[in-house]
Amino acid sequence: MKRNPVETVLGGVVLVIAAMFMVFAYSSADIGAVSGYAVEAKFLKVGGLETGSDVRISGIRVGTVTGQRLDPVTYEATIAMSIASDVKLPTDTEAMIVSDGLLGGKYVNLMPGRAPERIAAGGAITKTKDFQALEDLVGEIIFLATNKDESSGEQ
Repeated sequence: MKRNPVETVLGGVVLVIAAMFMVFAYSSADIGAVSGYAVEAKFLKVGGLETGSDVRISGIRVGTVTGQRLDPVTYEATIAMSIASDVKLPTDTEAMIVSDGLLGGKYVNLMPGRAPERIAAGGAITKTKDFQALEDLVGEIIFLATNKDESSGEQ
């Protein structure tokens, strides 16, 4: 079977266009790490949060999770984040790990407080809420429903 040179050239053109599309998608997707100042927060449960996950305020990406480690004394998960240098977090900022939908990934949601002092580079967010999995919520609802029936004397 003899190959036509036009097919070879056309295949090369398709590969070049695909590569250009990939470069465009990568540059416009804003998936690179946010460079800024380092902040840490401690959680009892991170629920599958990964390095590279977003840090958001009001749904807007303002940082990136840069690392995770286990505190050997308290056995808490310490999450390291890089926050954009133009975002100055108040010292009473609250961090929580939330899910991006039922099947989506996890990210850190920040709720800035009203304190006049700001968290310095290398500082820590002290107010945190742990990740609450869907299974935990369903378990709580079932427990409350069955506990209510038992306390009222119904079976």
